[in-house]
Amino acid sequence: MNSCIYIYIYKSVRLRIIMAAWSCRFLLQRGSPVIFNRAAAERPAMLLGCIRTVKTTTYFEEHLTEDNQQYMRKIMAEEYRQQTAEKLSPLKDEPWDRHAWTDGSQRVGLIAVKLGMAPIWTKTGERHVATMLQVQDCHVVKCLSKEEYDGRTAVLLVGGKNSSPFYRSEESMKMFRDAGVPPKQKVSTFPVSDNAIIKPGTPLYAAHFRPGQYVDITGKSIGKGFQGVMKRWGFKGQLATHGQTKTHRKPGASGPGGDPGRVFKGKKMPGQMGNRFVTAYGLKIWRVNTKYNVLYVNGSVPGHRNCLLKVKDSVLPTRKSTLLNPPFPTYFTEEEADLEEDLYDEDLFIHTEPSLALP
Repeated sequence: MNSCIYIYIYKSVRLRIIMAAWSCRFLLQRGSPVIFNRAAAERPAMLLGCIRTVKTTTYFEEHLTEDNQQYMRKIMAEEYRQQTAEKLSPLKDEPWDRHAWTDGSQRVGLIAVKLGMAPIWTKTGERHVATMLQVQDCHVVKCLSKEEYDGRTAVLLVGGKNSSPFYRSEESMKMFRDAGVPPKQKVSTFPVSDNAIIKPGTPLYAAHFRPGQYVDITGKSIGKGFQGVMKRWGFKGQLATHGQTKTHRKPGASGPGGDPGRVFKGKKMPGQMGNRFVTAYGLKIWRVNTKYNVLYVNGSVPGHRNCLLKVKDSVLPTRKSTLLNPPFPTYFTEEEADLEEDLYDEDLFIHTEPSLALP
């Protein structure tokens, strides 16, 4: 008898649920939960909620064949090459007013690609290691006045290395369309003085810097992950024997005694190593190749190969004296068209010249 009552109750409850589901109406809206109107009024416990997301954006190649994708990439590449060629023409439009170099002027910088390292020798036989940086498709993208930026100095937005426009939003493409240049892979800001402002769309070359000049290079260092104190800070470590147990690579005591009762800020401890922006100051330029826009900079610079770096005039007080007469506000091809293919520092040994002069 009890089993029959349980079956009857189960069937009646199930029938009510089915009838409530049949009599309900769905309210579907974009991004809103699905709610049963009548069921919610009768049984508050029977609420069913879910998030419905609607995909409104698609990739450019989602509904295209492989031949159409190649055709679109080819057309966009030709269009961007034409844009770059038009910007190189000095007769296209009138440039902005140019000013002379004065003491304290601050020029714009460049975006360069790290190619690798190579050895060089001076005329006295000293060997140095230089890093090769190539300036690829570098243009001034936008100019921000003092009022638009921070009220203290004007800023130029410089982009380097063309990138695909198919994976960018319309908001990010508007800035490049206004300047008339292809979209860039990296865009950085460079504070400039009022007499060094350049018109957006102006191309920048490696000849912006000259041999013998000192520059500061900023880039993201190679990430090493979470490392201990011996690898991260160069700690000596503890003894291998004499009672040491599982403490050979540990830092040891981490702070003072009970008087401060805390660990001081900035204590060298294990943590993330690398993968942060680092600036190398006061690096000398040994050679400039104007044909391929390559800079030969002394020493090593942060970042891995093929990474994008910021190159600007050095801010060190002892290195600013080298900027006696630089190209100001930048190098223009129409003014110095007869520039040599390779520019060398006066102390650098040129391999095409003889090393011994016989009488």
